[in-house]
Amino acid sequence: MLERMGTVTISFEMTLDGVFDPMEPWFDPDDPGVQRASDELVFGADAVLLGRESYEFFREYWPAQTDDRGFAAHYNALPKYVASTTLQGPLDWNSTLIAGDVVEAVRRLRDQYESIISHGYGQLAATLIEAGLVDEVHVDIHPFLAGEANVRLIPAQPVGLRLLGVEAYESGIISAKYAPTSG
Repeated sequence: MLERMGTVTISFEMTLDGVFDPMEPWFDPDDPGVQRASDELVFGADAVLLGRESYEFFREYWPAQTDDRGFAAHYNALPKYVASTTLQGPLDWNSTLIAGDVVEAVRRLRDQYESIISHGYGQLAATLIEAGLVDEVHVDIHPFLAGEANVRLIPAQPVGLRLLGVEAYESGIISAKYAPTSG
């Protein structure tokens, strides 16, 4: 019998003109549509995979958060794996530093977990996409034109995507889910 490998989903937020960071003033974490999509993704996850910058940002933010949905408690409790060449272990916040080959480490994590989520759009995401380890890409597109340059979107080489679904929220945010196409 063929064993099913876990899935890796990359998730990120952006403005209509492709700006990811800084997220002020356009990102609203209290938007009901964003909360619904985040709940679906996070409550369905067994583990979180982060690059250094996302880890450092989230580690400062999430441990101090509480909410009525149980989102923060669930997110804080999830095991986290951090890909970094500059951090030194051990890490806090229920996190493990990935030492060595990230691609091989993520392959092992897919054997261990059913659903892994990764937040961000940087080098980690590019590495995972180029290695064929990403099953879905979720992007929330916010109705805002930031009008400023941003870092290059992942990946460095072209990758075709197939639309899995799209939802528009009352706020004007569009949530789109894609899967990389093979070949």
